[in-house]
Amino acid sequence: MALLSGCEAQTQYKVLSFFFDGVPPPGAKEQQAAAMKREQPQAAVFPGTEHGPYKAKMCTACHQARGTGLIVPVKELCYRCHQMNLNRKWVHGPLASGGCIVCHYPHTAPNPFLLRGTSGNICFYCHDEKRVMAKEPHKGSDMPCTSCHNAHASDKQYLLK
Repeated sequence: MALLSGCEAQTQYKVLSFFFDGVPPPGAKEQQAAAMKREQPQAAVFPGTEHGPYKAKMCTACHQARGTGLIVPVKELCYRCHQMNLNRKWVHGPLASGGCIVCHYPHTAPNPFLLRGTSGNICFYCHDEKRVMAKEPHKGSDMPCTSCHNAHASDKQYLLK
């Protein structure tokens, strides 16, 4: 992926932030990358949720052979087993582009649903928390985002339930 010039990045930001709340400003990607670049937790060190095939040592359900490449591109992999209704008016960006691993670990995780963070903070890995929390009806709320929003897809704007 080619890097955008300062002017191009600012233009892209203006367009995206017009359509979506919480789009981080140019330059914030480095901070996001650092937040998202976490090592895959090891089950022995960090017991939590384990992906069924991983737990059953069925590596070839996803990999050509243990420790090798995937059997299909990562964008298609999760859909081999997991059904997602993407026939909705609004689809979360990472899901629409096949980026399940933006929010979910593929093997084991400390959180339910193999989430990379808690349901109370994972959205803020990508969405700017200060900007989101400054808008109504978020002001003063301490509820997890998924109390009101569907994390995958919705027929309502802002992925509202």
